[in-house]
Amino acid sequence: MRMTDIPFGTTDWSDIPATRHSAEAGEALWRTQVFGPEGNQIRVRMVEYTPGYVSDHWCEKGHVLLCLEGELETTLADGRHYVLKPGMSYQVADGAEPHRSVSPKGAKLFIVD
Repeated sequence: MRMTDIPFGTTDWSDIPATRHSAEAGEALWRTQVFGPEGNQIRVRMVEYTPGYVSDHWCEKGHVLLCLEGELETTLADGRHYVLKPGMSYQVADGAEPHRSVSPKGAKLFIVD
């Protein structure tokens, strides 16, 4: 990721409409902004997982993810398991380590990818 052609700006996340994304169980509510030129865009999201959320896929997209509220449990394809609580983050590169998340209690996340 190379951050270019992005002027200074602020985002009031409560002004960004949420889109609903289904899952194996529960749902994700995404508030999404996209910055930068075509071919080098950066997606920035405020994501809320409902209690009982279970992802319906193994994700191979790279992210920097910060847990703001609740808890996020992430399992890697090799079996490693991590629990993120508020103030904790993870980072992973595109195609590096497939991961899948659940959120029994629900979570609010800030994600850049």
